[in-house]
Amino acid sequence: MDVRAIRDMSDEQLLNEIEDLKQSLFNLRFQEAAGNLENQNVIRYTRRDIARLKTVIRERQLAAEAASKEKQNG
Repeated sequence: MDVRAIRDMSDEQLLNEIEDLKQSLFNLRFQEAAGNLENQNVIRYTRRDIARLKTVIRERQLAAEAASKEKQNG
């Protein structure tokens, strides 16, 4: 998943995408346990995509907090 595309998403879209990827990760782990998963790297890529999405959400939270503090101080 491209970071630029992630940054263009709304907060609601980010949360929905995280939920979808978590469900996908669950299914991939189930396939791995059953021995049906052909490409083991898909799990790693999915986990990284979830981390990217969470990072963007956290960046937005920090930016909002900084703006709030700046507004209070000045």
